[in-house]
Amino acid sequence: MTEKLYDYDPAEALKSDEAIEVFLADAFETGNARYIAKALGVVARAKGMTGIARETGLAREQLYRSFSEDGNPTLESTIALMKAIGYEMTGKRHVA
Repeated sequence: MTEKLYDYDPAEALKSDEAIEVFLADAFETGNARYIAKALGVVARAKGMTGIARETGLAREQLYRSFSEDGNPTLESTIALMKAIGYEMTGKRHVA
């Protein structure tokens, strides 16, 4: 018997605002910029990349590329994407 491997798209699991919030919080806790960018891309796909592109004024292809595993989005596109998915970037002091 051979096992089949299936592609898993985490965007399919992000069906509620609560799931998205937990997913993004986990990504931001890593402090890994590439992981955070990829997680934002997953959320954008879950919310609908075409609508996100329209709302941000950025091309879908640019969003896919910038917020992929190998992407390196600008701060401007990151802020635009976060606003489009209903989040804001805030600064708070880290106390060790």
